[in-house]
Amino acid sequence: MSKASRGRPYRVGRSRTGLGLFATQFISKGRFIVRYTGPRITNDEADKRDNRYLFELNNRWTIDGTTRKNIARYINHSCRPNAEVYFVGHAIKIRARRNIQPGEEIGYDYGRDYFDSFIKPKGCKCVKCMEKRREERRAKRQARRRAKSRRKGTRKRR
Repeated sequence: MSKASRGRPYRVGRSRTGLGLFATQFISKGRFIVRYTGPRITNDEADKRDNRYLFELNNRWTIDGTTRKNIARYINHSCRPNAEVYFVGHAIKIRARRNIQPGEEIGYDYGRDYFDSFIKPKGCKCVKCMEKRREERRAKRQARRRAKSRRKGTRKRR
């Protein structure tokens, strides 16, 4: 067992989007999972940094979660999240939104601004969106097959 996951209900592992945070044991709904940590900086300073691990607390402060000690930085975006963010003063905490099974990736919704800026241009890779795209591709294939079979049936035979 790694030093980082000792006694914790999660582990960092390979994910569809790089690295992710995965449950190693059952996590019940409402249970605290991890805290998003890092130095608190002003929003003006955050605007100057080229960093994807910035978590805005309010209209004045942001947490810079760049450090690898910040385990919560490995939680990926999900359009159908199983975790949620809540604030206690200037602390950012993540808790289970529903029961999470062992082996399941932990994810929360990053919000519209982050999604539009970073995720949307490349395409969301969360489970919900991957399933949606798979269904759309399946529907297109079926439509092409139907159109092809209709064209074959309407041709005149010589």
